[in-house]
Amino acid sequence: MHFQLTEDQLALRAGVRALLEGRFGAGALRAAMARGGLDRALWRELGAAGFFALRLPEADGGVGLGLPEAVLAFEEAGRVLLPGPLVATHLAAGTVPGAATGETVVTAAYGGLVEWLREADVVRGQTRAPSAGAVTGGTVLPPVRGAVPLTSVDPSTPLHRVPVRVPPDPVVVLLTAAEQLGGAARTCELAVQHARAREQFGQPIGAFQAVKHLCAELLVRVETARAAVYAAAVTADPLDIAAARLLADEAAVRGARDCLQVHGGMGFTWESDVHLYLKRAWVRTQRAGSVTESEEKLAGNLLSESS
Repeated sequence: MHFQLTEDQLALRAGVRALLEGRFGAGALRAAMARGGLDRALWRELGAAGFFALRLPEADGGVGLGLPEAVLAFEEAGRVLLPGPLVATHLAAGTVPGAATGETVVTAAYGGLVEWLREADVVRGQTRAPSAGAVTGGTVLPPVRGAVPLTSVDPSTPLHRVPVRVPPDPVVVLLTAAEQLGGAARTCELAVQHARAREQFGQPIGAFQAVKHLCAELLVRVETARAAVYAAAVTADPLDIAAARLLADEAAVRGARDCLQVHGGMGFTWESDVHLYLKRAWVRTQRAGSVTESEEKLAGNLLSESS
C-alpha cells in the first residue's frame, strides 16, 4: 500500500494552487470584502476548471475523480480563504443544473445555518416563501422562509439562521475538514515566516524557545490533521471522517491562535491576515452540525465497543 500522493494528485494540487494564486492572490480577499457579494466570474472560472465537477462521472460531463482528489482541491481553497458556498455547490454538481459549471450558486442549511444566502440561486434543505422577491446574483428570488440574518464573526462569510436543516452529510464534514486543514497549514507558514523575519533583541524571534515551541506545535497539529483527513478521504468511513473533523478543527482554530501569539499585537490588526484565518475557522466549526456531532459519533462508537 502506498501512502504518498500519486503524480496525478500532485499535479492536481499544483494546478488548483496555481489557479487560485493567479485568480485569488494576495489582496483579493480584502478586495472581495470591500466589494461585497460573490464574484460570479470567479465562480464560473472554478466551474470551467472542474472544481465543482471533480467527482462527477465523465459520462455526465464531470472530471471523474474521487473523494481524495476533492479533498486536495478543498485544502487549497482553505489555504487562500476562498469565499463562497464551495462545499454545497460541489455536492450539487450533477443534481442542480448549472452547479457543475459554476453558473448556479448553491448553498445549504447545514446545522440550521446558511452561508451566502442572498447570493445563492438554490438553497438546499429550504423552500423560498412566495413573497416579494429580492435580486440575488442577477435573478429575482423570494426570500427563504424563516431566515434570520446573523452578524458573522467572519466578514467574508455572511450567515443566516433558518428553522430547517439539512441532515449532516459525511462528505460535507470531510470537505469542511479539508478547508480547515488548508487554513491551518497556511497559518503555520505565516507563523514560521514571521518568526524568521521579525527581530527582537538583535536576533529573530524564532531563536527564542517559547516561539520555537509554538511553531513546532503548529506543525504537529497540521501534520496530524493531514494524516487523518487524507485517510478519511480514502476510507470514507463516517468514524474516520468524524475524527478528521475534530483534528482539523483543532489545527485550524488553535493554529490561528498560536499564529496570532507569534505575531504579537500586530496579528490582531486589520492589515494582518492572521485574524481572518481564525474567524473563518470559527465559522467552519459550526458547519454540518458543528464538532459536537462528531464528538458524539465517536463517543457512541466507543460505548458500543466497550459494552
